[in-house]
This record gives sequence, C-alpha cells and structure tokens, in this order.
Amino acid sequence: MSPESRTKLSDRVTRAAETALAAQSDVSAVDILLGIGWLDPNSLERWRRGQVECLEGLLQTNPSRVSEAMELFRCWALGKGLLARQTDYVARTPRRETLRFSRSGTDAIEEAYRTHWVSPALSEKKRERLAEKASRAPELVAILPTKAGWTCHRCGGTGDLLMMETPGPACLSCAGLGDLVFLPAGDALATRRAKAKSKRYAVVVRFSRTRGRYERQGLLVEPRALPDAE
Repeated sequence: MSPESRTKLSDRVTRAAETALAAQSDVSAVDILLGIGWLDPNSLERWRRGQVECLEGLLQTNPSRVSEAMELFRCWALGKGLLARQTDYVARTPRRETLRFSRSGTDAIEEAYRTHWVSPALSEKKRERLAEKASRAPELVAILPTKAGWTCHRCGGTGDLLMMETPGPACLSCAGLGDLVFLPAGDALATRRAKAKSKRYAVVVRFSRTRGRYERQGLLVEPRALPDAE
C-alpha cells in the first residue's frame, strides 16, 4: 500500500473509531468495518445468524486492506490509551455456536476481531456493564417466510416459521422451539412481560421487499408466559 493510500485509510479508520467510541463508549473491529463501508448491516446480520462461514467472506475489499485497517485501528486504540477486553461472539441460533471472523481461523486474528476497546474514563462499574452487554447472547430469530414451499434441511418438513442455520432453513421442531407460541407485535407491555416470564423466546421477523430489511412481527414464547402477559 502506498503512503498516500495508507494515510487515506488511516483517516477513514480514525473517523469510524471516534464515531463509535463517542456513541457507545467502546469500539470494536466490527464497528470499524461498518463505519468505513466494507461491511453492510444486512451481511452482518446473516453472519450473526450463522448463515455464512466467516465474516471476512462478506467484506467488500481484499484481505491485505483488511489487515492494514485492523493494524491501524489497534495503533489508534493504543495511542488513545483505551483498555482492551475480549468479547464472545455467538450465533443467533439455538445451539449458540461460536462465530468465526477470519478465513484462516487463526487464534491471533480471531482475538484481534473479538477485542473491544473501552474508554478508561468510564468507572469500573460502567465498564463491567458494557462487557456484560457486549457478551450477552443475541436474541434468537425466527423468520416468517415470504414464500411457501421451503424445506427443513434436517427432517424434510416445512412450517409457518423457520430458523436459518448454516446448512439451510430448519423448522421450529428441529430447532428445539416447536413448543413455543406466537405473540403478535403491537402491545409493548405484553411483549416485555412475556419475554420476562419465558426462559426461551425468539423474535419473529419478516423481510420487507419495499424497505429492504427484516421487520419484527412478534415474539415466540413459552405457553405459560402468555397468561401473565395478558
């Protein structure tokens, strides 16, 4: 990379890092990749749902530039005196598989991606809350398909809802969520109560072609949670 290109990339990394740090008091490699435009939110969501093998396969640039950006980010964080902490990344699937960032899966590279850099100005209690929030397992997501005729990759069946896994769609029964019942969106208080009372739950979404994104339709909860919610 030429000195001019490196300077331009350094400026982009710095802007993305400072924006994320100001907004949330910590910053990660994922924030940088989103901020400089090499990773789009929809691709990130596919990775979080375990639909792709590794995050690097979704990046809109070549591996050498990614490595350069990650090194520039690390130098920026150290120069700012930020504190490093490791964060677990698990998939939005019932099995909670550990997500992979790099094509190689090398420990050092994976560790660099998992590192969150935190402002030293925060109190210890606030840093602990940030760490807990970042490491919290993401909500499970069930999809209301826009078309019928999909097939579960495990049992060959189908259904009204599916969960995406790396090999393909899975029905709720195979995913271990077949006993959950649907609570439609619309009553925020009932949704909060049901979520609090249900040990297992999943957010139900449907893809909107007009808006180009998944939108919430409701919640799957354990049957015993519905009377309390109502």
